[in-house]
Amino acid sequence: MSSVKAWLEAFRLRTLPLALSTIILGSFLAAFRHDFHWSVLVWAVLTTLFLQILSNLANDYGDAVSGVDNHDRIGPKRSLQSGTLTMQQMKMAIVLFVVLSLISGVFLLVIGTKMLGFSSGLIMFAIGVLAILAALKYTMGKNPYGYSGFGDVGVFIFFGLIGVMGTYFLHTQSITLPELLPAVTMGLFSTGVLNLNNMRDRENDAACGKRTLVVKIGAYQAKVYHALLISGGILASIIYINMIDASVYKWMFMVTIPLFIRNLISVWKNKNATALDPELKWLALTTLSFSILFGIGLVI
Repeated sequence: MSSVKAWLEAFRLRTLPLALSTIILGSFLAAFRHDFHWSVLVWAVLTTLFLQILSNLANDYGDAVSGVDNHDRIGPKRSLQSGTLTMQQMKMAIVLFVVLSLISGVFLLVIGTKMLGFSSGLIMFAIGVLAILAALKYTMGKNPYGYSGFGDVGVFIFFGLIGVMGTYFLHTQSITLPELLPAVTMGLFSTGVLNLNNMRDRENDAACGKRTLVVKIGAYQAKVYHALLISGGILASIIYINMIDASVYKWMFMVTIPLFIRNLISVWKNKNATALDPELKWLALTTLSFSILFGIGLVI
């Protein structure tokens, strides 16, 4: 039996803060509208953790099968690449986390849509199934969308619009247009993290036929794209804050802006792909800090 350490490495725990950022922000937005429920938050967190781990396992499997994970790849060694887990073990783990995601997601929907009609619950269930399929098809199966440059779109939708607005809806059972702006912010920041990942792996991805957006547009344009993602996310949040009536603390999130600027400068000056790996963790934690401070500023 593989060790606990091997499985924890396969789960890639350092990716979890970014996934939780959307749930945290969506819940704070609901609290700002005076419609927050702890049960929704708990089940949303649990479902998101299962989905993120599922995505990580599927990514490990898909990249191993395609040959993208090899000795030339920069970044932490994957479980199948290093041999700490077998293909059969990974397949079983993927099936397990599909089941866990479905079970947790159903409990979340029962709690979040209990006052709504069957059609609303069915729509939310369909979105949940799409999230599972998106996690699997990013690198697995025939024509994975992560290999054709559409990973950025998937991350923006599921780690931004659906992550934030879906959580907000399950708390409030309503959709309000202004809250789309913070959802856009989280989508852009999350896409920025993916962009850094793809910038780090650009040469190896290109050699293995993984046509990410970075491979398609090149290193320089990827830096410009990264600057647009981060600055666009900051702008969307500022527009939202100017639209709402809240205390002066609503500007609390601004203390994270220097952290984003530091990331932009580091990426712009970068000439060594290996040095981008720590920037992924930096940007993910900065995004988590942003979501927490943004939310706290709304409710105090």
